[in-house]
Amino acid sequence: MTSSGLSLVRRAAEAVRRTPRWQKRLVFFTVGVGTLTYACQDDQVLQICDGTGKKKKVVILGTGWAGASFLRNIDTSLYDIHVVSPRNYFTFTPLLPSVTCGTVEARSIVEPVRNIVRKRNCAFRFWEAECFKIDPANKKVHCRSDVGTNIDGNGEFVVDYDYLIVTVGARPNTFNTPGVTENCHFLKEVEDAQNIRKSVLKCFERASLPNLSEEERKKNLHFVVIGGGPTGVEFAAELHDFVNEDLAKLYPDVRKYVNISVIEAGGHILTMFDKRITQFAEEKFKRDGIDLKTNFKVVKVSDKDITMTNPATGEIAVPYGMAVWSTGIGTRPIIMDFMKQVGQGNRRALATDEWLRVQGCEDVYALGDCATIAQRKVMEDVAAIFRVADKDNSGTLTVKKIKDVLGDICERYPQVELYLKSNQMKGFHDLLKDSDGNSKELKELDIEQFKKALAQVDSQVKMLPATAQVAAQEGLYLAKCFNRMKICEENPEGPLRIRGSGRHRFKPFRYRHLGQFAPLGGEQTAYQLPGDWVHVGHSTQWLWYSAYASMQFSWRTRMLVVSDWGRRFIFGRDSSSL
Repeated sequence: MTSSGLSLVRRAAEAVRRTPRWQKRLVFFTVGVGTLTYACQDDQVLQICDGTGKKKKVVILGTGWAGASFLRNIDTSLYDIHVVSPRNYFTFTPLLPSVTCGTVEARSIVEPVRNIVRKRNCAFRFWEAECFKIDPANKKVHCRSDVGTNIDGNGEFVVDYDYLIVTVGARPNTFNTPGVTENCHFLKEVEDAQNIRKSVLKCFERASLPNLSEEERKKNLHFVVIGGGPTGVEFAAELHDFVNEDLAKLYPDVRKYVNISVIEAGGHILTMFDKRITQFAEEKFKRDGIDLKTNFKVVKVSDKDITMTNPATGEIAVPYGMAVWSTGIGTRPIIMDFMKQVGQGNRRALATDEWLRVQGCEDVYALGDCATIAQRKVMEDVAAIFRVADKDNSGTLTVKKIKDVLGDICERYPQVELYLKSNQMKGFHDLLKDSDGNSKELKELDIEQFKKALAQVDSQVKMLPATAQVAAQEGLYLAKCFNRMKICEENPEGPLRIRGSGRHRFKPFRYRHLGQFAPLGGEQTAYQLPGDWVHVGHSTQWLWYSAYASMQFSWRTRMLVVSDWGRRFIFGRDSSSL
């Protein structure tokens, strides 16, 4: 045996010797072919392989909603699963505003990645590291850990893949506003929520110090939320309740100096909700004393004041004690570099097709906030659709011919069905009416008439929102596709291929909107369901409790969240900064 082979065996034997006996399960050496496998009690496998394994390697980047949903539903017996993420846990992000004020504890909304797969008795690999480069040409991802682990001590390593699932999410969008990164808090991670909680309490402690002027106390207790979206509005409402229900008892001398402001560049807050919810939220904030500043654009943030402009008042500077920036999401550097590699350099997010495959490369999928589905336009494929429907090559179409492929057209182009519904059309034949309103059901259409009938359909194309609901559904959908990969290769279940022969392997991804909540404080929540159904009030708050408790990833977090809510009603919120 060579000296290098003996060295490998010695190192492996030493590692086994140092491992407690109750942890040891299996040690297998094949020095001649360079294979080493060592399995521990937690089913995590460290493997150096010569590449002859039969399973395809699936690498998941990120442990957010999309990545965790994919990991929970993928059949790990079919694939070799690798996960790379700078955090080793999943965060239930909708409850982050509650963490900022102690309504819910941080530990209650996080689920370790290893816990997600532990009960499934599967072998997978997880590395707590950040991917900084994707190499689609060689099917490799370059990663970097915070702790140096290789000979050079820089913590960099390379992972190859057969399929890559990119779910790295997005970063806060500062719009290059000066001073935002240095002086504002964000609300994207658990650490952000904990820092905000500490900062709020420090503001109260500073304002309670002796020998401060009234203006200094007002400045320290001026809390500014920049952004009138769901996250900013919910945080402002949580903070208002925290101040009035808990901190007012602990700091009675400075309570009168507290001021909460919400700054929104648009004309209204919660613009993605129904107008009735927007109006109710604005009126409630006014009653609660929350200062709502609409049509104000922040242009600079210093450590002392926030400078903003308004068409009526011009530029003004407002002193503040703490500021939270919540104005949307931006693209991460790794995604920007990757988009340039695949010819998408002018986009804000990775473009994928309806099967979540990244356009411009093979075997790479992108889900969640880092990607967007580039829905194919009907007018781009109208000639191909005409050719598929014209089975007898007569050069003309009848409504009967169209009906034969209507299901595939609606499945491939969902805007067709949306257009029919939005215009209250009973069927496709309503699109084929001439200028006199006479149905062309018994007539034949040429290509130009067919184009004219579909001319307005693409107006229904809509981008999916960057929400947890979308990301979770994408992860579930893609996992089911991977689980049926082999079956659908032999028996495709998707629609007819407009360009090419046969059918697509899978049905395209279709987002199903289940409604959205907007907690407004004071035990009142707004809820909007599809179909113009809106409800606001205390009963909706309990529905919010039920929905968010049931959506937790495990019984552990479910019980912790419920107990935190119960503790709040009995003892109040936790007012410590720990």
